[in-house]
Amino acid sequence: MKRFLCLAIMLSAIQLQAQNYNLLIGTYTNNGKSEGIYIYNFNTQSGDISPKNLVKNIANPSFLAVSPDNKFVYAVNESGSTSTVTSFGYNAVSGELTPLNKKEAKGNDPCYVMADEANVIIANYSSGNIIVYGRAADGSLTDPKQIIQHTGKSIEPSRQVSAHAHMVQLTPDKKYLICTDLGEDLIYVYNYKPTEKSNVISLSTIIKTNPGTGPRHITFSPNGKFAYLIHEFNGSITAFAYNNGHFQKIQEIATTPPDFKGRIDAADIHVSPDGKFLYESNRGDANSINVYSIYPTGRLQFVSRVSALGKSPRNFAIDPSGKFLFAANQGSDEVVVFDRDKTTGALTDTSKRIRIGSPVCLVFNSIKIQGDKRIRK
Repeated sequence: MKRFLCLAIMLSAIQLQAQNYNLLIGTYTNNGKSEGIYIYNFNTQSGDISPKNLVKNIANPSFLAVSPDNKFVYAVNESGSTSTVTSFGYNAVSGELTPLNKKEAKGNDPCYVMADEANVIIANYSSGNIIVYGRAADGSLTDPKQIIQHTGKSIEPSRQVSAHAHMVQLTPDKKYLICTDLGEDLIYVYNYKPTEKSNVISLSTIIKTNPGTGPRHITFSPNGKFAYLIHEFNGSITAFAYNNGHFQKIQEIATTPPDFKGRIDAADIHVSPDGKFLYESNRGDANSINVYSIYPTGRLQFVSRVSALGKSPRNFAIDPSGKFLFAANQGSDEVVVFDRDKTTGALTDTSKRIRIGSPVCLVFNSIKIQGDKRIRK
């Protein structure tokens, strides 16, 4: 009987672990609509969303990153020439964030942050540079290990007069750091040596994209064989075959109908956890989310297009179960939750909403259950 009871408790704990995730939401606070970083509990079985914590008095925590061990959170504070980066201790059970320290961004308007076991790296949009910080044992940020400055420009007369680093991301093999530069129409591929005290990244190669298109975000397939780049200005997606730091272009595909005449302003791009579908969001006059099936060759086939049900879907995230897609509609102050059909990739409205001022970034992370007690993973 005792053995049966223990087994039942263990199975219940595993089920809880599989169902519950934290959703962290980064926002802009300078317009008075948001108060900081919001943390929600999300149940993948029921789709229920409930508030968990709110971290106030932090300026424009627009983009967030959770450390691989789920013990720390890093937020950029996107505030022009006074921009900073803040580190927090993170209790995934309670959702509590404890401030550790803050460092100058060494540039203007950081718009992306990533973290691994050794470093925290940001992309400064307005100043066009990359900053590499070390991570101390307690999760706090060290002084910058390295600053890389981009200096080029491209052909768009108003938005490409200087470099604009937009995203930094490790390749699936963790050997390279990718930086998309919207101002230069370039993708920088850097060698990555995380444990170095300086010269953590060094240039490997540069990929030229179509002039005047504005490369913004890039995502990889779960098997690491393909990469997909979204261009902000015209909304096109470039598909690449990826292998050991090398990118081979295999396709370019539009994200709006041929007769679309408005502003596109593409924003975000992600592959579903099963690797079968690609999703992309457009802002501007489109305000849509596009769905593409992914062939085994990596090429894309258009499936469907739905309204984002709001304005400016700046960022979106597919929950770890793959059942839902959350769209952060920055312009209408709301996160919209869609059901995702795993067979067709289609999105349908769940009618669930999270009302938050200027949502910008959505990050899911798991809560591990041990026995009947929740602990950090």
